[in-house]
Amino acid sequence: MGGPGAASRCWTTRPGTRSSTWWTSWRRLTGEDVFGITLPLITSTAGAKLGKSAGNAVWLSRDKTSPFELYQFFVRQPDDSVERYLKLFTFLPLPEIDHIMQLHVKEPEKRGPQKRLAAEVTKLVHGQEGLDSAKRCTQALYHSSIKALEIMSDEELKELFKEATFSELVLDPGTSVLDTCRKANAIPDGPRGYRMITDGGVSINHQQVTNPESVLVVGQHILKNGLSLLKIGKRNFYIIKWLQL
Repeated sequence: MGGPGAASRCWTTRPGTRSSTWWTSWRRLTGEDVFGITLPLITSTAGAKLGKSAGNAVWLSRDKTSPFELYQFFVRQPDDSVERYLKLFTFLPLPEIDHIMQLHVKEPEKRGPQKRLAAEVTKLVHGQEGLDSAKRCTQALYHSSIKALEIMSDEELKELFKEATFSELVLDPGTSVLDTCRKANAIPDGPRGYRMITDGGVSINHQQVTNPESVLVVGQHILKNGLSLLKIGKRNFYIIKWLQL
């Protein structure tokens, strides 16, 4: 599949052909008609193209765009685009889309059309399992849900916190918050690292910890899935998988 330029180039590489007549010569030489299919570019209401060259592409492959990223891409769509995208990217009946938009007029703060769009597209691409994963990640990241963190897989955590450092540590008896931060190389040694905790710059599983000497508690600092999400400052995440619980 390619554009007219690609087709023309393929033709001009054939001996004895002329690039200016490739579309007419094809039928004369093969007896076959040539057909082309064109699709309009997907653009925003401002006319900006959505795609790889514009730097805002989403991919069907989970390796390039996780279910969570795909879900959030459509949740973030503005009001003036969402109705059009519901018609383009989902199989929802038009009367149902009209009803969704009517409800949106009454309660725009709920972003109902965006959430429905995100759910429909994510399920279409990744199935129900992918949609469930996207919702768990959304709850964990944006709603600080401990329950969502507890049932997330290693893969989901790595997809959600792509820049996070992943460590495997042995839980020794009496392991403290300070021990954990240092073993994960999350804070500097010495007084500076100690102060980062006492000053409120460290949280474990979305809960701020300020006592460096606090001993880790299973079910609080360590989730049921044997993981801990350590955050230093506002954006530095560390995922710890505990061994020998």
